[in-house]
Amino acid sequence: TSCRRWSLTAPFSPSVSGAKDPVIVERATEDDFAQICAIDASAGLDRRNDLAAAVAARQCLVAREGEAYRGFAIVNQSFFGQYFIALLVVHPDHRRSGVASALIAHTEKICPADKIFTSVEESNTPMRALCERLGYRQSGMIENLSDEVEIIYCKYLQPR
Repeated sequence: TSCRRWSLTAPFSPSVSGAKDPVIVERATEDDFAQICAIDASAGLDRRNDLAAAVAARQCLVAREGEAYRGFAIVNQSFFGQYFIALLVVHPDHRRSGVASALIAHTEKICPADKIFTSVEESNTPMRALCERLGYRQSGMIENLSDEVEIIYCKYLQPR
């Protein structure tokens, strides 16, 4: 099963406490590319080529409040053929406001598999706490990818 088969009939719009507009999550298009790159740059990163490939492959989701872009996620099957939230970035000014939760909830909603994985650097305690709060469980660790240990998380989406 390919991520390209994921169907999206309507934007996902959870209510987020304190938000002026609901967070809308939808599949990214080429029209969203500049805003996705701006969010990536706001986090001190520049992955234009990877982001362009993910948008073209329909593996990128964007989160907006009204017309303002707040974050994005890349979801693919790059982790041993399993569905994987490979990247999740929220603009620094909008972290801890429900944007990451909305992106993850939407990903779970459209995932055709019974489980999904993600990974988090050991030092990223806010994201680790979010994963655990959303029902993700540690599934392992990978050392030597970078200076940090990468913690792998898994969540079963349907009863086994």
